[in-house]
Amino acid sequence: MEEKNNPIYEHNTLEFVTVALEFCTFVENAGKNGLLNFLDKAVKILPLLYLKATLLPQAQENEDAELELTVTEEMYESVRNRIAGLLGEKDSYLETFHPDMQYSDTPIAAFISENLADVYQDTGNFISLFRQGNEEVMLEAIVLCRKNFREFWGQQSLNALKALHAVRYDGEELLETNEE
Repeated sequence: MEEKNNPIYEHNTLEFVTVALEFCTFVENAGKNGLLNFLDKAVKILPLLYLKATLLPQAQENEDAELELTVTEEMYESVRNRIAGLLGEKDSYLETFHPDMQYSDTPIAAFISENLADVYQDTGNFISLFRQGNEEVMLEAIVLCRKNFREFWGQQSLNALKALHAVRYDGEELLETNEE
């Protein structure tokens, strides 16, 4: 395939790869630099990841491709538990976009840690597929990532961002004082 027309080598794809890798590394190491640093980076990297995902180019789907997804349940749980432990009681928030919300009289609780682990699962799988260096697999990774972004993890990242914004900037002075 010619490089200049190949979605794999497009500027937007390469930028997404960079940000997705940074996001995965960030959540895998969550909490190593304290809560404030985590929140500060999270509210910056999530909008960037979202933006870069919206700019991913279209790629032709291969119906026969079988992709080996590498983010295991253990990896997912490790990220989720790490973030949940770091956020403590700040991990939960009221979900307003849940499909069942319209039928519910009671608020539905959601968790930042779960949202971020969901985003991690899809971006981590994308990165591992892309790293294989097989162009066919890399193209399928783009197709799958775009689809999962539209149908699932894009909303998860926005839900997490909204909740993280509230945690980061509500009572900002208090948070910074506690960190010191």
